[in-house]
Amino acid sequence: MRAVLADIAIPRYLYTAAAQKLPRGRGKSAGWSSGGIMRMLHDEPTPRLPSAPGWVRLRPELSLICGSDVGLVHAKISPVLSAYYPETKQIPGHEFVAVVDEVGPGVSRVTEGDRVAVDIVMSCAQRGFDPPCRSCASGRPNVCERFDQPGVTGCAAVSLGFCRAHGGGFAEYAVAHESQLYPIGDLPSARAALTEPASIGLHSVLHWSGKGERAVIIGPGAIGLLTTAALRRLYPELNISVVSPGEFGSEWARKVGADRVLPAGPAAVTTLAEHDGGRLLHPTATPGSPSIPILEQGVDLVIDTIGAPETIDISLHMVRPKGMVVLAGAAGEQKMNWSMVWKREITVQGTTDAGPEPALGGRHTYEQVLEWLADPSYPVDGMVTHTYELGDWKRAFQTASNGPAAQAVRVGLRPNPDLALVS
Repeated sequence: MRAVLADIAIPRYLYTAAAQKLPRGRGKSAGWSSGGIMRMLHDEPTPRLPSAPGWVRLRPELSLICGSDVGLVHAKISPVLSAYYPETKQIPGHEFVAVVDEVGPGVSRVTEGDRVAVDIVMSCAQRGFDPPCRSCASGRPNVCERFDQPGVTGCAAVSLGFCRAHGGGFAEYAVAHESQLYPIGDLPSARAALTEPASIGLHSVLHWSGKGERAVIIGPGAIGLLTTAALRRLYPELNISVVSPGEFGSEWARKVGADRVLPAGPAAVTTLAEHDGGRLLHPTATPGSPSIPILEQGVDLVIDTIGAPETIDISLHMVRPKGMVVLAGAAGEQKMNWSMVWKREITVQGTTDAGPEPALGGRHTYEQVLEWLADPSYPVDGMVTHTYELGDWKRAFQTASNGPAAQAVRVGLRPNPDLALVS
């Protein structure tokens, strides 16, 4: 089968990372050059169904390029995460809708020809571990403690799209356990493909108690926009601001439910104070370093979907004492000043993937999100701004890398162009 392969061997990683430091973006294409991390394979073995019951082979219909995929191709993901993703060769693609191609023994949830959204997380039970780890036993498979162990699957990762044996969204085939699949009927492809990132947005929101009046989302990318949409759907009276550096993201933020848009950088804090009131405290900056004011009467919740040092700093300076900052961005290596966490007793909450939610009565976030996506009023139409065939993957990644400059929110790949997109 044809597949895009990520090869994260140390020489390729170092070459790609070094190239990013070249001036004027000259190293931007290094990730898909001959020595870089990503390349196209035309003869990758088609994944076989594991011998255990309940497994299904899929043909991806539409697969979206996530910000973490862009970070991977540009070597901007922390090397520390290699402990969780030990395979240096992976077939990426974890945001996708697919058609069931083959069912193995014991499958009852889906049949051949069904269209499905795919939950990428594989729990202990799906991978054949008995008894399950503490996280899986408590209904949190997204933080499985056997993250790097393959079990019956032969895939040394808990997430589909981060190993080779199972294929992935950027390949003509992938395999998954039937319990990872959610039938979608005739839901439009572009809406259905947003199930995974929309679930991440919902999971980010559900860490919060909901007690408060004001929230800020940092980042107008797909995760930030889908998080905003989830927050607006759950809390229609909440005052929501989105931090966006440009007009393209600002327009989208308003479309999905933001009450206002804040400029990027320290101005986000001062603008918030101008709109809502609140006293600003001004640190004495050391020479040459920017000073971020502290909003004494800050917001109740900040969700940072970027994960850069400067955005985390801004989050900690605009949230109120005893407030919550949720880190939803793919965190790279960075040094942080955590003085605000200590001084103001801020709760800093990490969030990754999605799963069953106590706040939803134990339902999976996919179930809730698919109900929203089936509602034509849910404001995500047009969010998949570009679509390319698999063979044109380099141009797709270039578009995704350029983001707002290319008028791109989510960029899609079609691994199997014979599968017609549903509109």
